[in-house]
Parts: sequence; structure tokens; C-alpha cells
Amino acid sequence: MSSANLTLVREIYAAWEQGDFDQTDWAHPDLEFVMPGSFEGPQVHRGVEGMRRAWREWLSAWKDFSVRAEEYSEHGDRVLVLARFSGRGKQSGLDVDNRLHASVFTVRDGKVVRLEADLDAERALAKLGLETG
Repeated sequence: MSSANLTLVREIYAAWEQGDFDQTDWAHPDLEFVMPGSFEGPQVHRGVEGMRRAWREWLSAWKDFSVRAEEYSEHGDRVLVLARFSGRGKQSGLDVDNRLHASVFTVRDGKVVRLEADLDAERALAKLGLETG
């Protein structure tokens, strides 16, 4: 049986897989959105509007961006998602196909209070004390 936290994160990814990054009802107003391994270097965004700006900036750099979750696991109040993304850089022309990345959602009282979206899945797993299999 899935926990409420796992169900919440699955619903978030279901929307993202459909290209819907606008929904934010799942986010705590003081959300901390961290992108430790973005192409531009580590970034921390605060609040729902900060996350929205970060997503808009990230998505605007890609043509045909898509994401697909592969694996979910719970670690206390955190939910780890291993996922793959694909797209083509609008300026660089860089073609990324099925790049593995990890997102760690920290959930409290039914809201995500921290989301760490890391392009380096190994680093994200190490922070949780896990290894890729």
C-alpha cells in the first residue's frame, strides 16, 4: 500500500510526464527548490514563485522536453524519484536522450517543503546513503 507522501509525488510526476509543470497546489508556500547540479551550477529557489521561475527558465532552454519516472522509493519523510529526461537544447542543439536524474521530495503535512532536482543521480543517491543498482 502506498503512503500519502508516495501518492502525492506520483501525482506530481504524472502531471510532469504530461508536460504540466504549472500545478503547484502540492507545494508548501515556503518551498525550497534546489537544483544542485543544473547546467548553470548549484541553484536554490525559495517559495512557489521562485520554483515557477526556475521551471520556466529550465523549460525555455529546451525543445521537445519530456520526463518519465522510472522508480519511486520512500526514505522517512523523503520520496526519491529516479527518472529520465529527453530534449534538445534550443541554443546549443545538444540532444539529450533518456538522461537519468533524481528528484528528492521532502513532504510534511501533505505538502512538499523541499524539492531537490539533481541531474546527477549518483550524487542524489549518495545523499540518501544509497547506491545505484
